[in-house]
Amino acid sequence: MQSIAVIRRRADFIAANRGLRVARPGFVLLAHPNDGKGMRYGITVTKKVGNAVVRNRMKRRFRELLRAALPEHGLPDHDHVLIGRDRGIERDFAKLAQELDEALARAAEGKGDPPRRRPRKGDGGKPNQARTR
Repeated sequence: MQSIAVIRRRADFIAANRGLRVARPGFVLLAHPNDGKGMRYGITVTKKVGNAVVRNRMKRRFRELLRAALPEHGLPDHDHVLIGRDRGIERDFAKLAQELDEALARAAEGKGDPPRRRPRKGDGGKPNQARTR
């Protein structure tokens, strides 16, 4: 069995953001090849999710989910990053585990979600439209 390490460097989290993205209601999974550094995981929960108590609880739940799922379903020599969403804290633990298994299966197949379109500054998030004066 391959050991599972924890991602600690910011550069590794940023690199993982360039990888495959699989969104689920409670979290977003990022999977990115890491050039033979083994199977690793990282967890990110922003302040948008809640206060420190809520964020730490969510991180504990994610840590346990990853420890259970990665040995069987994780991608070898990949970084796996879970980004917490605000609906993740109230989701049932068994449901989160099922969603993580599905997300890892999609990542193994190479079926990520399409990249998000970020609005450019000044367009107000609207699609391209001809401007009239």
